[in-house]
Amino acid sequence: MKTKPQALLRAAEIAAMPERQHVHQFNANAIRHTRTLGTLAGLEHIGLHLIRLAPGADSTEYHSHDNDEEFLYVIAGRGIAILDDEEHDIGPGDIMAFPRRSIPHAMRNPYDEDLVYLMGGERNESDVVHYPRLRRSMVKTAGRRYYTEWDDQHDL
Repeated sequence: MKTKPQALLRAAEIAAMPERQHVHQFNANAIRHTRTLGTLAGLEHIGLHLIRLAPGADSTEYHSHDNDEEFLYVIAGRGIAILDDEEHDIGPGDIMAFPRRSIPHAMRNPYDEDLVYLMGGERNESDVVHYPRLRRSMVKTAGRRYYTEWDDQHDL
């Protein structure tokens, strides 16, 4: 039976939700503790997640998207944002927004306290995610994900 979407998610409900640990497929140090809010609210085209990044963890592998737009809004703690190979200190109230085909980006938490942020973005059926430091691209299409190494690609 499908759960009825909730238009209102109360702070106490969110705090009581169990966190799901997500480890990035290309970065074993990118461990996010996630509460998925968008699906519970019935959103189908937008992902919305409350993320806790423990001290010493990365948010993801440094990347950019061809099709999906995304944003991050820092709620608590501090971190380092890596934006187009430049590092920036970030803290509560800071927002980062990435339109499609934006600059590569990632975050890390080198501090002694958790970094907590709201992350949202599109859930397009097809997207290509580029990982420039790994020289790799991941293709998401038709419910499938696969990657290719840049050195193995051939122009047509």
